[in-house]
Amino acid sequence: MITYFIIGITALVSYIAFTNRQLMENLQFNAAKIIHRKQYYRLISHALLHAGWTHLFVNMLVLLFFGVAVEQYFGYFFGRMAGAYFLLLYVGGTLFSNLIALFRHKNNYYYNAIGASGAVAAVLFTFIFLNPWEKVYFFGIIPIPGIIFAGLYLLYSYQMSRKELDNVAHDAHFMGALFGFIFPVILRPHLFDRFIDQLFRMI
Repeated sequence: MITYFIIGITALVSYIAFTNRQLMENLQFNAAKIIHRKQYYRLISHALLHAGWTHLFVNMLVLLFFGVAVEQYFGYFFGRMAGAYFLLLYVGGTLFSNLIALFRHKNNYYYNAIGASGAVAAVLFTFIFLNPWEKVYFFGIIPIPGIIFAGLYLLYSYQMSRKELDNVAHDAHFMGALFGFIFPVILRPHLFDRFIDQLFRMI
């Protein structure tokens, strides 16, 4: 499955970069270098890097749980194109999640970002879109219906992005999640009708 391949390559590159500062510097997201030095590969390569084992483990665990499920859904809806569409979801989530940072920090050579959180958020929100009432375990413990979790996640990410109180790229989380929600509709618009039907079926 594509999910296992992504997890494998991400874990390998992250592990190497933990002790290879030059690799970390060469692959991390830096908007100024992307815009002015045309190092466009950084738009994707930063998703292969993580700040440490905890960062890597959390992202890959969430990707494992929801990526496999989304691949199965895509297999049902898109048949032979499922793998290609899932890869497009992940890569597209990576690209879309950094649009705000790309323009906000386009002249700041000191701003760097790493991690697959935006892409993982895209996969998670595609799962929620396709099965809105399925339980999502908050902090791995508290079960919350996916659609409720989605609303809280977007609200929190938006507010934290505006306040900029920490070093977490909340805008990337928000944009990645948004991409994951709209991507299935782009592929097959009638899936939005399915989402609405499922949403109100439980109300």
